[in-house]
Amino acid sequence: MTDYQVVVAGCGPVGAFLAAELRLAGTSVVVLERLAEPDPHSRAFRLQTRTLELLDHRGLLGRFEATAIKIPKTHFAAIRPPLLDLDRLDSEHPFTLGIPQARTEDYLEEHARGLGAEIRRGHEITGLDQDDAGVRIAVSGPDGDYELTAGYLVGCDGGRSTVRKLAGIGFPGRAGQVSALLGDVTLDAPDEFPSGIPGTVRTPDGLVMAVGMPGEGIRVFTCEFGREVPGRDVPVTLEELRAAVRRVTGRDIGMSEPTWLARFTDASRLADSYRKGRVFLAGDAAHVHFPIGAQGLNLGLQDAMNLGWKLGARLTGTAGEDLLDTYDRERRPAAERVILETRAQLALMDPAETIDPVRELFRELLAIEEVNLHLSRLLTGLDARYPAPEGAHRLVGGLVPPVALDGGVRVAELLRSARPVLLDLTGRFPLPDGWADRVERVEHKAAEGAGPAAILIRPDGYVAWAAEEGDGDQGLAEALTAWFGTA
Repeated sequence: MTDYQVVVAGCGPVGAFLAAELRLAGTSVVVLERLAEPDPHSRAFRLQTRTLELLDHRGLLGRFEATAIKIPKTHFAAIRPPLLDLDRLDSEHPFTLGIPQARTEDYLEEHARGLGAEIRRGHEITGLDQDDAGVRIAVSGPDGDYELTAGYLVGCDGGRSTVRKLAGIGFPGRAGQVSALLGDVTLDAPDEFPSGIPGTVRTPDGLVMAVGMPGEGIRVFTCEFGREVPGRDVPVTLEELRAAVRRVTGRDIGMSEPTWLARFTDASRLADSYRKGRVFLAGDAAHVHFPIGAQGLNLGLQDAMNLGWKLGARLTGTAGEDLLDTYDRERRPAAERVILETRAQLALMDPAETIDPVRELFRELLAIEEVNLHLSRLLTGLDARYPAPEGAHRLVGGLVPPVALDGGVRVAELLRSARPVLLDLTGRFPLPDGWADRVERVEHKAAEGAGPAAILIRPDGYVAWAAEEGDGDQGLAEALTAWFGTA
């Protein structure tokens, strides 16, 4: 017997979203958060298209859209013009959302609590020990030390993850070589900012970017190459930020009333494994990289949805350990892709004269529609696909397409309960005996156009099997067994 089926370390957006997914699967879960109060500061300010699709699957997107700004274009490596044109994306949500990370965290924590997740703030994990029966977790809380037992432990506790260190999971990668500062400030004369707002100043000494954030003031970001990188824990002062802006722009930009100052680098690291026995990692605990475009936040939320339903299936007895092993196989390549993309952007951002020809050539490439679309899909996560068996249908491994269904029903609406769905678009694909207790069969007709005859959809929205008109149900039982257990 254990106290909880799953303990989640960290109640940032990733931990809160994972807790909600576990509750949808019927799993008992407690979230232990070191901070006594939510962090009011927001490192990330953007939700990417793939994340919007996943939020839509859970019926959450409307709330986010109501308090966010739709952003139809974005940059690649601060190269302007041209911008990436997101309205060309093959998605029901061809844009990104500008929304503070703190607000995203608040919404997702409220969502998790509403589903019955227990969240304990001011509780820090100090030790763990695992065996075949479960995990014993030592915790330091406001009222003293205590111990919890759980079937599984998931570290969503950031780049300095205590869980990762206690579990003995390696975190190799590249140390930071770029010095970057961030400040949410008030500018004395915003109209006099050298590039305008939003805008980027690039000189041989580095970059300065500035963007206005509704209700949040002006965010000033500096990036200096070839400069000594201070320790991460060295406090940032307003004068240090002003000095960095002065070095890059050659001008003394008046700024005051900082609400948040932070430093970071281009360190890139990826966990050796996302799993060690009964311990898993998600979000920044598993991967870190240069922050440009909020890819880390989005990558972590996608980790959470992938892992949540799989842990739920294992704990409810409908899946074996093999299903849990697919988490690492599917999510580590996604992180490797983001690390590649962010490092490529940073290389193009380097103001060195030797990079100028590459940057100019890249500007020409961005004007080519196919290249623009390719990079748009890369930055928004739409190019992510999971491994598929040889000879599988073209849709297998990708997110379910937004097929228009009769009666105005949307495919996203079929996934609200986080259950697997067999979507039969012809009425010819009954659910084989033995899976009705865990897979929902839904019969609809496509509203228009050609499309697949049937699609087996995982709880995270990815396609496990599909068939075309005229195909039989070959492979359906195998897919059901592989993803949702034996009949």
